[in-house]
Amino acid sequence: QVQLVESGGGLVQPGGSLRLSCAASGSIFSINAMRWFRQAPGEVREWVTTIDNTGSTAYPDAVKGRFTISRDNAKNTVYLQMNSLKPEDTAVYYCNADIMPTRLSRTLNYWGKGTLVTVSS
Repeated sequence: QVQLVESGGGLVQPGGSLRLSCAASGSIFSINAMRWFRQAPGEVREWVTTIDNTGSTAYPDAVKGRFTISRDNAKNTVYLQMNSLKPEDTAVYYCNADIMPTRLSRTLNYWGKGTLVTVSS
């Protein structure tokens, strides 16, 4: 059983910074791409960023230059450093990953339960 657990959410003032973490645990043979998504109240879930297993990253324009994704493969953990936060960044942030549980299994997609980030003065 694979689990993704996010942490690091909270309340921050506009212009502030926050660092989210997502740790994968359980039966894990390999982890391919890892991603962050977010969902604001009343909105659809949107993609925030991706990092693949070579370290290549991608961002939409809304967060490019402010957010940075990184990963620690030894810890099966992905991070999201968020700087210059804006009220419109307020959302529940979800971790997502493509994981091969065993050497013989196919790659499956997993979601965490999310962590709330509130940007407000």
